[in-house]
Amino acid sequence: MSEFFTTAPGIALIILAQCLLVVGFVMISLLFLVYGDRKIWAAVQMRRGPNVVGVFGLLQTIADALKYIVKEIVIPAGADRTVFLLAPLTSFVLAVGAWAVIPFNDTWVLADINVAILYVFAIGSLEVYGVIMGGWASNSKYPFLGSLRSAAQMISYEVSIGLIIIGVILTTGSLNFGDIVRAQDGDMGLFNWYWLPHFPMVFLFFISALAETNRPPFDLPEAESELVAGYQVEYSSTPFLLFMAGEYIAIFLMCALMTLLFFGGWLSPIPGLPDGALWMVAKMGVFFFFFAMVKAIVPRYRYDQLMRLGWKVFLPFSLVWVVLVAFAAKFELFGGAYARWAIGG
Repeated sequence: MSEFFTTAPGIALIILAQCLLVVGFVMISLLFLVYGDRKIWAAVQMRRGPNVVGVFGLLQTIADALKYIVKEIVIPAGADRTVFLLAPLTSFVLAVGAWAVIPFNDTWVLADINVAILYVFAIGSLEVYGVIMGGWASNSKYPFLGSLRSAAQMISYEVSIGLIIIGVILTTGSLNFGDIVRAQDGDMGLFNWYWLPHFPMVFLFFISALAETNRPPFDLPEAESELVAGYQVEYSSTPFLLFMAGEYIAIFLMCALMTLLFFGGWLSPIPGLPDGALWMVAKMGVFFFFFAMVKAIVPRYRYDQLMRLGWKVFLPFSLVWVVLVAFAAKFELFGGAYARWAIGG
């Protein structure tokens, strides 16, 4: 039997099982993310939140998903049917596909490629097409305006996210997430992680991630008071569910990126405690809690404020930071904190 897994069909079966395992984790996490999101909003607003379906309302997300699935798919008159239905599927598939290079533990990764960061950037850049396709194919002004907003917003904040990550790449000397996490390993636990040398960039990355995923207070592409529901206003049933699922999966991906880039991934924060995937998942959960809290307590920005923040504040600040990190790495300043590649990490 063991010889079978060394043949082409056996290897294909192993890869398929690994893919299903990653997709299963993402989809199960999605159920609890939506539930946790709603519970956190309810707590901030001093109300109950989901509490009827299942124990403590834990099955409410499943009930809502089934409700969307059994509803009729309504396609507006004059809409491009093919593009209209392809748009939410594109958003969902690309959001799930980005998880192929995310490691949950040392060697626990579907595709351990040397250019993992470039892969995530490529997938993230394509995700905007699902939104644009949905807005254009709906044959309505409100969705079209929402999709244009989303394109401008995602492109603007991808620039700052890219420059922030360049600082981490300069420090590590690798585009591989596993190498980035291993470079943060050390005898001082959490004080070896990149959040300390790259402290200002942690906040810029978090805020840019909110804008990149159209998350409040930067949810301008789907602002109810201006655009009804933005690019997804004409969607119902399963297509709307795919759009929503893709958005939450992208948010969770940003939580994973923050964990890997700045907070040690699967590494234990306390020296002596074993490392493992539970640390990775726990850190991602903490960052999602911050995402939910921001949505609950921060008022929405105006669109001109959003663009000004991205191009006039984050872009110059991140550019200056890249220069400073490159200088510190070249001359191995601050005890080599910015040059892990030079001192062996």
